[in-house]
Amino acid sequence: MGVSNNITAFLNFMAFLSSIPIIAAGIWLASKADNQCTHYFRWPIVILGTLVLLVSLAGFVGAYWNKQGLLAVYLFCMALLIGLLLIILIFAFVVTRPDGSYPVPGRAYREYRLEGFSSWLRNHLIDSEHWVKIRTCLAESDTCTKLNQGYITADQFFAARISPLQASPSICLFHRVAISLCSVSAQLKNRAFLCFRKSGCCKPPTACGYSYVNPTVWTNPVNPNADTDCYVWNNDQSQLCYNCNSCKAGLLGNLRKEWRKANVILIVAVVVLIWVYLIACSAFRNAQTEELFHRYKQGWAR
Repeated sequence: MGVSNNITAFLNFMAFLSSIPIIAAGIWLASKADNQCTHYFRWPIVILGTLVLLVSLAGFVGAYWNKQGLLAVYLFCMALLIGLLLIILIFAFVVTRPDGSYPVPGRAYREYRLEGFSSWLRNHLIDSEHWVKIRTCLAESDTCTKLNQGYITADQFFAARISPLQASPSICLFHRVAISLCSVSAQLKNRAFLCFRKSGCCKPPTACGYSYVNPTVWTNPVNPNADTDCYVWNNDQSQLCYNCNSCKAGLLGNLRKEWRKANVILIVAVVVLIWVYLIACSAFRNAQTEELFHRYKQGWAR
């Protein structure tokens, strides 16, 4: 029985370690500017990871000091938590599967259509009630202002290629360069990457045919009827395209990429937790069998 309890204690320590990347993924998601503005998916993963950590500690204590009741509670709670994590993973995969991006002729970056994302994201994250607060949050950030420091000529701006937002609102991943500030991207031989939200919120749609003045000032649209966002665009730095559908689509594009990255970490953690849980169940049953056998021997010896 002691061997089985030691195995269970070790496995619970492994589960404890598995909770750390879950919490880290949740904190990473919560720290992203997109999630700070949406306030929708900021903390559920952190809360679940913390619960896994606490339950794992309870299981470790129960196994180490042979508290069978505590071990039974641990097994029940861990099964619930694993089930919740699986539900979140499946749900996140389903709602983030559609990709609303599309290529733009003559541009290195891609643009986004709101209709290209899942209806659940559109209905729950960027409906009119939520978007007023999100728009204010985005407008108060310095995301678009940073573009004016990073791109000077139209060629530099049009050569930018969109990549997922991977650090703070003004940080992206650069080709052959580690994490660098977007504000210096124009100096990196035009091999820069333009953040999703900057593409959707800081400039009008390319189809409108606006003339480039600087990254956040565009004039004289050639084809203003090409998109409803053409009429929404405003050179006022507090307005820009924050009310555009392309801005909403850019925000969803960011959330999609961030959640799909976090899903990789969560999948690995859940696989480890399931493996640990199954072995822990087996060890728990063995411990109970050994205890019953030990009691039987004691009773027989008497």
